[in-house]
Amino acid sequence: MPLRTSQNESSELRKLDLFSDMEDAHFETLMRGAYVQNFPPAIELISEGEPSDFLHVVIEGSVELFAGWSTRETTMATVRPVSTFILAATIKDAPYLMSARTLEKSRIVLLPSSDVRAVFDQDQEFARAVVTELAQCYRHVVKHSKNLKLRTSLERLANYLIRCAETSKDPTLFDLPIEKRRLASFLGMTPENLSRAIKALKEYGVVINGQSVGIADDTDLRRLAKPTPLIDDPSH
Repeated sequence: MPLRTSQNESSELRKLDLFSDMEDAHFETLMRGAYVQNFPPAIELISEGEPSDFLHVVIEGSVELFAGWSTRETTMATVRPVSTFILAATIKDAPYLMSARTLEKSRIVLLPSSDVRAVFDQDQEFARAVVTELAQCYRHVVKHSKNLKLRTSLERLANYLIRCAETSKDPTLFDLPIEKRRLASFLGMTPENLSRAIKALKEYGVVINGQSVGIADDTDLRRLAKPTPLIDDPSH
């Protein structure tokens, strides 16, 4: 059963760049219409082509954004706390271009899209934050497209592992954040191609056993990957 957002949840939302600088009265307007719901794993939250009735904010858990055509399906992104999806459809009052499903037990805040658009028209700081987030999303899409079009499958996997290592507590030993089937889809590969790429990376000092990744020395891996902030830096 959906519940109204608690004070703690409202405080978490307020910390997001999207909401941090808006007027208190306008934020309270959004919170009055918002509610929170717990979802078990593998629940489809939205479907591409449907009207964008809500802006979703992941408070706990993780959500996979995916798309399909004919008999094919591909992973577009994974959303983790605390962050929103899918903002563009909400602002444009347009159908969702992606579907979303929970990867694990998740707690989601739902903000009515009509309320978000109304506050967008009234609050200059909120509007500026929306434009900034949409610009960041656009740049992320361009970088992902460059990654898929300019690199081989082996180079894509190598750069993915470097990014994982950089955000892990131990860059020499860490777990893949998503299962291999979804990783292959995200990197534009078949599961078979991913398996071959994993084997090929052994000569570059990478050992992958199940979900566990070991990189004793990333010198050879970086020489192969040639990471660049114009593709690999998610913060700019």
